[in-house]
Amino acid sequence: MSHLSERPEKPLVGVPMPHESAALHVTGTALYTDDLVCRTKDVLHAHPVQVMKAHGRITALRTGPALAVPGVVRVLTGADVPGVNDAGMKHDEPLFPDEVMFYGHAVAWVLAETLEAARLGAAAVEVELDELPSLITLEEAIAADSFHGARPVMLTGDVDAGFADSAHVFSGELQFSDQEHFYLETHAALAYVDEAEQVFVQSSTQHPSETQEIVAHVLGLHSHEVTVQCLRMGGGFGGKEMQPHGFAAVAALGARLTGRPVRLRLNRTQDLTMSGKRHGFHARWKIGFDADGRVRALDATLTADGGWSLDLSEPVVARALCHIDNTYWLPNARIAGRIARTNKVSNTAFRGFGGPQGMLVIEDIMGRCAPLLGLDPMELRERNFYQQGQSTPYGQPVVQPERISAVWKKTQDDADIAGRGREIAAFNAAHPHTKRALAITGIKFGISFNLTAFNQGGALVLIYKDGSVLINHGGTEMGQGLHTKMLQVAATTLGIPLHKVRLAPTRTDKVPNTSATAASSGADLNGAAVKNACEQLRERLSEVAATQLGANAADVRIVEGVARTLGGDEELAWDDLVRTAYFQRVQLSAAGFYRTEGLHWDATTFRGAPFKYFAHGAAAAEVEVDGFTGAYRIRRVDIVHDVGDSLSPMIDIGQIEGGFVQGAGWLTLEDMRWDTTDGPHRGRLLTQAASTYKLPSFSEMPEEFNVTLLENATEEGAVYGSKAVGEPPLMLAFSVREALRQAAAAFGPSGVGVELASPATPEAVYWAIQQARQGGAPRGGHDDKGFAVNSGAGYGNTADAEPRAGAKALNGA
Repeated sequence: MSHLSERPEKPLVGVPMPHESAALHVTGTALYTDDLVCRTKDVLHAHPVQVMKAHGRITALRTGPALAVPGVVRVLTGADVPGVNDAGMKHDEPLFPDEVMFYGHAVAWVLAETLEAARLGAAAVEVELDELPSLITLEEAIAADSFHGARPVMLTGDVDAGFADSAHVFSGELQFSDQEHFYLETHAALAYVDEAEQVFVQSSTQHPSETQEIVAHVLGLHSHEVTVQCLRMGGGFGGKEMQPHGFAAVAALGARLTGRPVRLRLNRTQDLTMSGKRHGFHARWKIGFDADGRVRALDATLTADGGWSLDLSEPVVARALCHIDNTYWLPNARIAGRIARTNKVSNTAFRGFGGPQGMLVIEDIMGRCAPLLGLDPMELRERNFYQQGQSTPYGQPVVQPERISAVWKKTQDDADIAGRGREIAAFNAAHPHTKRALAITGIKFGISFNLTAFNQGGALVLIYKDGSVLINHGGTEMGQGLHTKMLQVAATTLGIPLHKVRLAPTRTDKVPNTSATAASSGADLNGAAVKNACEQLRERLSEVAATQLGANAADVRIVEGVARTLGGDEELAWDDLVRTAYFQRVQLSAAGFYRTEGLHWDATTFRGAPFKYFAHGAAAAEVEVDGFTGAYRIRRVDIVHDVGDSLSPMIDIGQIEGGFVQGAGWLTLEDMRWDTTDGPHRGRLLTQAASTYKLPSFSEMPEEFNVTLLENATEEGAVYGSKAVGEPPLMLAFSVREALRQAAAAFGPSGVGVELASPATPEAVYWAIQQARQGGAPRGGHDDKGFAVNSGAGYGNTADAEPRAGAKALNGA
């Protein structure tokens, strides 16, 4: 076992514990960024000047009327920026634009004594616009050849030969929806300048170091003149990885210019209309199977809706390409990616970061093609699982293929797939207007940032004379339990009780140059860095204990706050040991660092080993569908997930449950709509409140929800043998969508295949039922060109309209 993964005697990691702030959350005493306003004197409030047109060039911006509004102090415009007028890392996101790029784009900000005065001031600003043509949908952008950023191509094997060897070839397309983060805490920042002209920003950000960098270059300062702190976030889900930087920069600019603290907090409507979403995708594909149903070739083009600027679209598309295989070996593949430029908000990171989009494509293909091949979908998936010695399309060996089968088999057993399958068949035979179905899907999700340089973490651990310990690390807490795990890692490594350890808020003047808390790597990177710092301290203290106990330092063990030697009877309490070390002038602070080893990635050739390991899981979902309305309920879900040796089982199970429900929302409920007409509100987000954007609630939760962690799953080379858990569970919700597909198909003749839009809203399920009743896509039927027509590619943004014809099957290619 590796040093990093080995656990000491009586570890606190692996012990189920509640979230470290759980009591604060439920009592309303947890502080978030905007809660600090009431503790800050003379705060100014910022309000955006939004232009309600999708695209146009600003010809005049008059701020005088706003300054006449009582309480308005200043209007910030591009002329006020002393540094770089840009809020993005790609330098394509002007903080104060001269061209409106989406409906609701903020072109100026009003600062006032009250939020109401700022709102009235913003409404008084006069903006004249020369309107320009706009592209709102992916179809429009593709037709206009409107793309930006890299256009990677992933190649493996000989695709043409693979298709030539295929007994069955199918082609089709799928378009699926974007998704709103809908974190409980909207974007917020509070900035002030101290007497030394140091800029201090409280920000709800997943990436304090990058927020610091953007604020500095907007203000024309160096990074050491800006400090960013994140107390905690009320949810992030990727939406606060890049998007907070501009808001923090506006607050900091206002504070710098007025000499007063500036508070910026978006209300819900502003947050929904100004911040990016999960990327919606369009996929066009062609796949070949041999006579036994094994994939021989895949040719696909994935197009992401990037919105008006690049943001993180390039790495999102890269990860989508890297995950289109999911758990299936693709011996011959050609996968192209591209980013459409539309006049919508700049889409950004969202839990899974492109992985769910890529995996949805292959799972949709499997669900659509299984009936055409005459195979049960579960059997088709099993036949294509990775085996030992096989590699991904980008060249990384899959070193734990047995985990794919292990979670799959365990899920089958726990869910009693065979027995319940017979019960469902009997139910369906007896109920012509209500059908049930049970589907199982698996996941293989790569853990690490694709960009190798981001795979590093830092920590600062301080031991005080009284034996108490303070941890600083580069990760941020957004409710996912990272801080809880870091407390357990520190207490385990030092060998002390948990109450001895406290964790400080994340801030850039304690741990510099940190990576975003993203890519599910927060515990891996920061946990290893905390462990490294604690090990340095433990080694120093072991030397001190050895002199006091008359033993060799290598024989000293610190367990439960007491130092002992192997085979010895003498003891030295932790507090006494620390006090002794202080008087011996032993350093009681340490900076920890960790870099993930063994990674390499060439973005040009799209080859390498970008991931430290893969996380695995499987889920079985049973649904019941009403044939008259398409309404459905999730009767039961069984999940088996591989988290290695869990650092904190209660936290991990909560993440699995939450991730699954969020994924089910994306795939079945959350239907974002935009005004695509040519009227005055073209480009407006129509679903801009919880009243029109349906989020998962208690009524959408599975009636029976069973989550099991895979046992005996130590991950070598990861902190205390654990695996990441943040993003992978979201993709377990594919099982719900596939169960809905099978239930809809059950309304038609045996063996029928149906297409299903994403999100699979009740309307979409209803149309799938209608398709099944009409015979669906009958296997063996041919048109006059010898093609078996398999109609109905799912279009997530038109789920309430009958799906379009789109998929064709060529038998005997």
